[in-house]
This record gives sequence, structure tokens and C-alpha cells, in this order.
Amino acid sequence: MVRLSELQIKEVIVINDGRRLGHIIDLEIDPEQGRILAIILQMREAKGSFFGKAEELLIYWNQIVTIGADVILVEEPDGPQLYIQESNRY
Repeated sequence: MVRLSELQIKEVIVINDGRRLGHIIDLEIDPEQGRILAIILQMREAKGSFFGKAEELLIYWNQIVTIGADVILVEEPDGPQLYIQESNRY
């Protein structure tokens, strides 16, 4: 079993071109089945403003190629899938 704290220290890298996306800051979990649906990353180059927060990128679990000792390799994201939390979701 891997803990979130162990995943957070691994850098997420796109397997196609070696681009570094950043680090995991959170997980999206299906409360019904207890499965991880996606990882949420804080964009590496994005910086939050004083009152705002940096952009977050959503990588779905099926886009993860492998979780290694130091890095997590993912397929190229289909586009900017920014994480938007829905207020009426649960």
C-alpha cells in the first residue's frame, strides 16, 4: 500500500517528452468504491498570486503509466484539464 505522503514526494513526468508537470497535492477518490479516480497536481510553472492559488491539473488514473521509486510517469494530458471542484457534487 502506498500513502499519499509517499506519492507527494514523487515528481510527475510526461513519458512522451520528459516534461515535468509537478507534484501531487491531492487525490480525487470515488466515495462509493473507495478507488482513486485521478491525481491532482499543482502546475510546476504556475505560481499563485497573493490572494489566489496556483492552477491545478487533473490526471486521470488510467493515464498513469507507472509509479516508480522517484517519479510517476504519465501519458500526455489531452489538454488543460484544470481541476474545478463542484460544490454540489456530494
